[in-house]
Amino acid sequence: MKELQPLNEQVILDLSEDKSEQRTASGLIIPDTAKEKPQIAPVLAIGNIEKPAISVGDKVLFKKYSGTEVTFEGRKLLVIPYADLLAKVVETESI
Repeated sequence: MKELQPLNEQVILDLSEDKSEQRTASGLIIPDTAKEKPQIAPVLAIGNIEKPAISVGDKVLFKKYSGTEVTFEGRKLLVIPYADLLAKVVETESI
């Protein structure tokens, strides 16, 4: 089995998304080319980063036009600099 290990201060995010059809309120199917790129994704691997604020499995918000998209063993991944991560998505209890 092969895996990607990010170098330096890089992070690998999983961009594999739900393959179900998306439709508008009127029932029109939205083609893949018209869908907006996601900005939240789970962390798959973290490079050599001292005291990272994230860990593998966390969902993070990242800059819209950052990183390099790659396909590795059938999965769509994003290799992105740690500095381009904007926030960690955390679950909170509702009041």
